[in-house]
Amino acid sequence: MIWTLLAFIGLLAVPTVALAHRAVLRALARAHLAIHTPRGIVEERYVRIGGIDQWIGIRGEDTNNPVLLLLHGGPGCSYSIFTPHLRAWEKHFTIVQWDQRGSGRTLARMRRRPGDPLNLEQLTSDGAEVAAYARMRLGKERIFLLAGSLGSTFGIRLARRRPDLFYAYIGTDQNVGMKRERANEHGKLIERLHVLGLRKGLKAAERIGPDPTLWRAHDFETIARWSMRSDVRGYARTMKLLKDAVWYAPGWTLKDIRTFVAGMRYSLQKLLPEIVRYDAWEEGLRFDIPVFIFQGETDVLTTPRLARAFFDDVVAPVKRFALISDAGHFAAFLQPEQFLRQLLTDVRPLSQPSAAPFSHAAIPTPSQ
Repeated sequence: MIWTLLAFIGLLAVPTVALAHRAVLRALARAHLAIHTPRGIVEERYVRIGGIDQWIGIRGEDTNNPVLLLLHGGPGCSYSIFTPHLRAWEKHFTIVQWDQRGSGRTLARMRRRPGDPLNLEQLTSDGAEVAAYARMRLGKERIFLLAGSLGSTFGIRLARRRPDLFYAYIGTDQNVGMKRERANEHGKLIERLHVLGLRKGLKAAERIGPDPTLWRAHDFETIARWSMRSDVRGYARTMKLLKDAVWYAPGWTLKDIRTFVAGMRYSLQKLLPEIVRYDAWEEGLRFDIPVFIFQGETDVLTTPRLARAFFDDVVAPVKRFALISDAGHFAAFLQPEQFLRQLLTDVRPLSQPSAAPFSHAAIPTPSQ
């Protein structure tokens, strides 16, 4: 999603009045985010993860609540920009945010050292360390794992590899890869662009072609951009979400915004060869913990149809699939209240001592 935020570089040279307006709205956001409850926690620090210092933020109104670790997408798109959208979640969960290797504040600290690996396997290993740290820091036996978009590619690997760390895996904007049915998906994009009369996008999509293994970073960005624009209403809402989230993020300086954009560029360049060859089915379909996928019903980047196809093949003690209505990509942040209801109904009860033990003997029929 790097293309969606490149425009923010232009926002760094804006009139003083715009900066003043930004300062006012950021102050209001800080007030909205304040936590004063007796067992509340607001914490940001660098933790040694995978041999480097990585940024971890923890927020919640009651540390007795279950812990929810977010794996952000991108590549390189820190979800800490969406903290104001998750304020209601903090009444029910202690939320752990992590700027992954090559992203956000972690990138600012690591300074893109040439010897630092950035690949899905390293992110998986880092994620296990972050989960273990969160569990230790907050005194929990297990935590919940919520992975979005690119984070869901290594999120399912982490959930399968370290089920001892988690109550459940929750995927959103679930990315199942670009190897299956790519020609069909590309054809649908061509059709939507044609119907909308988006000739520039149509020409670009036809030139780039359906085979992602032949794409360069610019091609990947172009297809993502025109895919989003082919959903006219969704594109406008998503762009507003992203622009407001970054521009008014409390605690973010203009330098932080530059680093944020740089992290997306850097991460895409490093991860693109793996992204275009990734296949969720090849990662494995058997999970030892419950699996939930909550997908935006109009997502044109990680389509609900393909996410459902993967989900249907998953074997897990408990599994649920639900569509987040009136939402595309970034469903959790476009519809945070609706998403929270799904978490409270289907997910949070698993952290209760009375929750039934996991068993593969019976898999409940997934909700629609």
